[in-house]
Amino acid sequence: MDDPRKRYGYPDDERANNEPGNEPNRQEEPSSGSSSYYYSYGPFQSLSNEGGNEPTEESPYRRRESQEVEVTAPQPVKPIPSSGYAQSQSAGQQGGSGGPSDAVTRNTQWNYSSKPKTSVKTVLLSFLAGVIVISSLMFAADRTNLFTPDAAFSSEQPSQETAAPVDSNGNGNDSATTASAMIPTNQGDVSAVVDEAGPAVVLIETLVNSRSGQISNPSLNDPFWYFFGGGPSSQQEDSGNSGNSGNGGNQQLVPSGLGSGFIFDKSGYILTNEHVIHGADVIQVTVQGTKKPYEAKLLGSSYELDLAVLKIEGDNFPAVKLGDSDSLKVGEWLVAIGNPKGFDHTVTAGVLSSKEREIDIPGTNGEEDRNYQHLLQTDASINPGNSGGPLLNLKGEVIGMNVAVSAEAQGIGFAIPSSTIKEVLEYLKNNQEVPKEPEPFIGAELATVTPQIAQQLGSKVTEGSYVNRVVFRSPAYEADLRQYDIIIGVDGEKYPTHTDLVEFIQSKKVGDKITLNVDRNGKKIDLPLTIGDRNEFEASLQQQQQQQP
Repeated sequence: MDDPRKRYGYPDDERANNEPGNEPNRQEEPSSGSSSYYYSYGPFQSLSNEGGNEPTEESPYRRRESQEVEVTAPQPVKPIPSSGYAQSQSAGQQGGSGGPSDAVTRNTQWNYSSKPKTSVKTVLLSFLAGVIVISSLMFAADRTNLFTPDAAFSSEQPSQETAAPVDSNGNGNDSATTASAMIPTNQGDVSAVVDEAGPAVVLIETLVNSRSGQISNPSLNDPFWYFFGGGPSSQQEDSGNSGNSGNGGNQQLVPSGLGSGFIFDKSGYILTNEHVIHGADVIQVTVQGTKKPYEAKLLGSSYELDLAVLKIEGDNFPAVKLGDSDSLKVGEWLVAIGNPKGFDHTVTAGVLSSKEREIDIPGTNGEEDRNYQHLLQTDASINPGNSGGPLLNLKGEVIGMNVAVSAEAQGIGFAIPSSTIKEVLEYLKNNQEVPKEPEPFIGAELATVTPQIAQQLGSKVTEGSYVNRVVFRSPAYEADLRQYDIIIGVDGEKYPTHTDLVEFIQSKKVGDKITLNVDRNGKKIDLPLTIGDRNEFEASLQQQQQQQP
């Protein structure tokens, strides 16, 4: 064990093989200008002595490693990765005794394989942690409005103050999820309106005589149904055909329609829409708190105004007061109560969106179209079955009667104003004919002059309205307006088309006097004329026809 090599655990045969002159099968190399295969790694062995074998084809690779070691000197504590990795292989193959070289090898291998991976993971985890923290802070700041100027003020106010985003005039800038939170407390409350007016709202069901087996759809009698795109159904047509065929079945009452109404007089007078009870043989009214419906009597109705008054027997019924719709302001809160789809006493709230709206609803079964004028527009939810129900202000007064909604948009409902109802209420209660609103007219059929028409008439006039026909005994007839006359203007002002002239006439009031500027066979003449009432004129014609034998 005196040999220094034995102290490091090398066997004798290996030492013998390593001595000069005893290397088996080793080729001689030129001595000049060549390097030996034996490289010194300080205290480590040469890489060429692994296992006592001769240098193989891998020798150039090891020469490159030796060159790198020569450029970068080995560190005593942290050996370079390449030498440590090679030494670990050598020690493993030679069965080293675990001396200092083994310890250095273990440290070198740990530093090489683990340190870079730990650095990448640390950076990645730090980045992810930073993203999570920043996202959490931004989310919290957004939810608490930390970046808004009013955040500090709103966070310091009591909850009672922040829950009232409207002022005493009912004007607010913020929205809320419930209507009651947006209504000013000094203007009323929806629940109070319902308590006061709700009992006066009634459910109206209509029935018609039908043959056995005939089925009717209550929705078909409600213009809401047509506004929602229902339209006449094939079922209704089939029912009509079955009634005209067969051997004649037994008559029975079948449901025809559902709607709403409200009691405006304690003695049992009820207001509703005419279309709700239109064509009904039996009208049943259910009052809140009662199980058995009343059979109502129709006192009077108006198809044009879509209004009707019913009467049920009894007294001391809950009633609601008619308010003043003319005093309403756009933006005021309104409450609608009705029976949509049979769900009795459904309450919705909204605001007055606009006034003086005009809509047309097509007639059914060959009847005339309904033209509604002076309507109130609201965004309170209105659905089929709300027809005839009251639209109330926050005082509990009826300021309108729900009548229709738009089929092309949500939140657009219409109601007949209470001012219109008041004007005809007495006529309806007394079953008298409701006078129609005056409609200005002159009684002439007009068309716009075109170059072709002017050539046929032999006139040089190129603008104006030519008279195609004059109604007998009309204001135009009384003014001596004749067929083929060309009306150039009125009161000295020109109207180039017949549309312009008609709009001017309809803007006048019944009884107004005007002067027509006329071209007749190339001569200019002026014809004084008094604006007439179309409704009154037609009523007089009907009366004359009835008097004729």
